[in-house]
Amino acid sequence: LFLLLKNIRLLNCQNNQMITKIIIRIPSCSFCRNPAHSCGCRSQVVVWYLYQIAAAVAHIHKAGVLHRDIKTLNIFLTKTNLIKLGDYGLAKKLGSEYSMAESCVGTPYYMSPELCQGVKYNFKSDIWAMGCVLFELLTLTRTFDATNPLNLCVKIVQGNWTMEINSDVYTSDLIKLVYECLDQDPEKRPTAEQILEQPVISRVRVELEERVAALNSAIKKPKLSTVTETPVAVVTTRSREVYFWGGGKFTPQKLDMFKGGSSAQHVCAGETHFAVVTVEKELYTWSVQGGAKMVGQLGHGDQASYRQPRRVERLQGKAIRQVSCGADFTACVTDEDQMYMFGSDYYGCVGVENELGMEVLEPVLLDFFQERPVRQVSCGDNHVVALTRSGDIYSWGCGEHGRLGLDCEDDFSSPMQVEVPKGAVIDSVYCGSDCTFFLTEFGKVLACGSNELNKLGLNLGITGIKNHPGEGIPYTTTLTLVKQLSRFKIQFIAPGKTHTAAIDERGRLMTFGCNKFGQLGVKDFKKHQGVQILVGPFGGKFVTKVSCGDGFTIAATEDNQIFAWGNAGNGRLGMPADKGFGSEVCPALPRPIFGSLHHVPDLSCRGWHTILIMEKVLNSKTIRSNSSGLSIASGKISLLLLLFIHACVRSSVILELLDAEFIPMPDDSQDSIDPLTKPYTESATLPYEELDQIKAAAGKSLLVHRLHSNPNGGGVSS
Repeated sequence: LFLLLKNIRLLNCQNNQMITKIIIRIPSCSFCRNPAHSCGCRSQVVVWYLYQIAAAVAHIHKAGVLHRDIKTLNIFLTKTNLIKLGDYGLAKKLGSEYSMAESCVGTPYYMSPELCQGVKYNFKSDIWAMGCVLFELLTLTRTFDATNPLNLCVKIVQGNWTMEINSDVYTSDLIKLVYECLDQDPEKRPTAEQILEQPVISRVRVELEERVAALNSAIKKPKLSTVTETPVAVVTTRSREVYFWGGGKFTPQKLDMFKGGSSAQHVCAGETHFAVVTVEKELYTWSVQGGAKMVGQLGHGDQASYRQPRRVERLQGKAIRQVSCGADFTACVTDEDQMYMFGSDYYGCVGVENELGMEVLEPVLLDFFQERPVRQVSCGDNHVVALTRSGDIYSWGCGEHGRLGLDCEDDFSSPMQVEVPKGAVIDSVYCGSDCTFFLTEFGKVLACGSNELNKLGLNLGITGIKNHPGEGIPYTTTLTLVKQLSRFKIQFIAPGKTHTAAIDERGRLMTFGCNKFGQLGVKDFKKHQGVQILVGPFGGKFVTKVSCGDGFTIAATEDNQIFAWGNAGNGRLGMPADKGFGSEVCPALPRPIFGSLHHVPDLSCRGWHTILIMEKVLNSKTIRSNSSGLSIASGKISLLLLLFIHACVRSSVILELLDAEFIPMPDDSQDSIDPLTKPYTESATLPYEELDQIKAAAGKSLLVHRLHSNPNGGGVSS
């Protein structure tokens, strides 16, 4: 509650009366995660955001409050595009405009030169941070970037920006304002009030003020209701965790380190290793099995086989957006659309013409893509395919069976451009072990590489003739249309070792290829030539995620169920396998494995392993009050509301409000999931090792548990 009381004191600084109400407004998304910003902002949009940020900073500065942690993660957007400046956990009240602060706090990328030098600072330090935010809006790049904190401080003090602002896109007034905010001399930086008086804002300030007033009045407009009690807030607690299984592990294994500020955002499985990208855009890798010698695919600078997730230090300071794993190498893409590779270069998969040897132990930047920004990368066992922002396709590595789509079977150790059929615009690429799929913007599917067992879906059987599969296509070296999928608008492709799954725009799941272990999910183990649309357990369901491994399939649905089917050997399905005649029974019909309370943001299967991100909805409660407000002085404020505020202060910024309708609760260093105010149902069958603990803890009060286990509030971080 320390941060709550601190925020109340700061609010009291802005008026001379006691606070009688606390109003909590939940923003729709984090400012830096707004999808509209993925391709940059127009000048008028930048001015709109700048005006609101400057007005907010001017307001708190007028009240004598120094924010000290202004950054994109602490700027939020409502659904109506209104800016909210949040997270005052590091804020400080200054006595006057001439007062100074000296504590070194904040986020390194937004620290001012005076903070880096350890000297006293004032409100102008916030202006520097505003300049960094504005710079990011104009360039979609951090103002200062480095591989380690010391190098970052040097660049900040020297004023070495990552790039120059494009004067062909933005006005000179706007660019000049950015550089004034980033002046090395604090005295030369403008105040927040002076920023509002700059021509770029003053020319349209009246219009902007009217727009803000109109949007705010729309939010405050009362709604008619026949209910006597007014809903104050709906609080839903979620826990995001990472699980993996396979390779002899028959039940899901939880990775405890991926929680709180290190929650996972993206996962990928390779033949020998796993990779995870966190919400802080950091990359973690570790080996699947112990004892196996690594060849650099972990990127830690050595050949050690790390059994626990470890951050790739060489990429520290680089915001990783996506990662893809091959058999023994790894590729990743940054927010700046740069690509890094590391691991085995035996087939040329690292893409540097074998100049660094057969084993590249640390991430290496591919200069080839410096002028070709990468949108997406996908890795097969021994080949790589990259899609650029301009829509071009490049492939390299092993060319056997034509998996590179270069009209040959040659290997290439550097990126080669793939010829795309005329009129086709590729939207995404998906590599299988020895094949590649290309998805167009209209949902059509092209493929190249091995069509063994019809895993590309290219074979067309002859209808009406029993046991006559028709002419088979063993492989194709050029991009070939998968005609059997042409009647669907495909949204996602999941290639496996011997079979493939796809999801269309209606959430229907379809499979094709080998069915030896029942991995097609059609209740039998027979050969099927065509594309199979899965009904059964998926009837009426919207499938959101699917991934295929070696003879098995894992899928997740919109109603938070997870299904598994196919080869159950060595724990592939994440459940204890039934035995029949001394071996595991392979279910040919999809079985639910996690119950109905688990959402899957990301999922990846490879070989006999699976890794996924799982969100559990722990509790949902509506707080109601018969009065118009909650009085702190009279002690009527809801304890659950205090807990809600505690959750917001501690975790909302870290998790970047992944879903604006829900507030994620913090993870303590101890096992804090077990106390629930609402018991689990019997459908929550997994994870098995937690079931007894969850049932035993059902009905306990979450707040009472926290207060008793931590009466001094030590679990709240300032």
